[in-house]
Amino acid sequence: MLKNTLCEAVLAGGREILRFFQSDFAIRHKEGINNLVTEADHASEKAIIDVIRRNYPDHQILGEESGEIIQDSRYKWIIDPIDGTVNFANGIPIHCVSIAIEYEKEIIMAAVYNPHLNEFFFAEKGKGAFLNDKPIRVSNQNKVIHSCLVTGFPYTYINMPNGPLEIFAKLVRKGIPVRRLGSAAIDLCWVAAGRFDGFYEHKLEPWDSAAGFLMVTEAGGKVTDHQGNPFSVYQHFVLATNGKIHDEMLDVINNKNQWHESPN
Repeated sequence: MLKNTLCEAVLAGGREILRFFQSDFAIRHKEGINNLVTEADHASEKAIIDVIRRNYPDHQILGEESGEIIQDSRYKWIIDPIDGTVNFANGIPIHCVSIAIEYEKEIIMAAVYNPHLNEFFFAEKGKGAFLNDKPIRVSNQNKVIHSCLVTGFPYTYINMPNGPLEIFAKLVRKGIPVRRLGSAAIDLCWVAAGRFDGFYEHKLEPWDSAAGFLMVTEAGGKVTDHQGNPFSVYQHFVLATNGKIHDEMLDVINNKNQWHESPN
């Protein structure tokens, strides 16, 4: 029942994305330049919450747009109705619906859906991660210098010491490919699927990271904060990798790696 409701909710949000995509819709700005929210974000979140409320009216909800709905329940649904809103608003089909279910402060189930690529990622704690019902695993790359990485840049605090620009510069100056897709949930799912070897970011919110966190860990990867501590969706810093390059990436992030090895 829980899985069925999760899948129904994600698909409902995806239908709203398709309904609004490349049409006229209202846009407004949140904190930070180009931090957008659209009419479609609200429509997607409403469709998602309607599904959850119909099946689990007593569950808690944390939505990016609607905020927190507190109930006397051990379950919490963490919702991003459109992760990658700037992409959506510009007609770029790299965005998704992202929903995670938390039980007693632990993420137990998650789904991420990009309706444009027809990619439906699903994970359940202890039961693995899947793309369109097929199991997925992280990559086997064991050196950062040979990795393909992905990151994102926050709308605020971009100039923090040893921040996103500095780490990005260290990596690309070594010739390491670092992509910027514009959707943290997709970034994390693509690490889980082995398309990227690692992902790091400095300022994510719970709705950005909750579902993707479970995807990576259930696909055999590792997720921590930037100090290597156990990851919590309620703090901003995330490093997600295949596990094999994790310690080296921590050294890069914390200026402990001199990279004596040639990129060739």
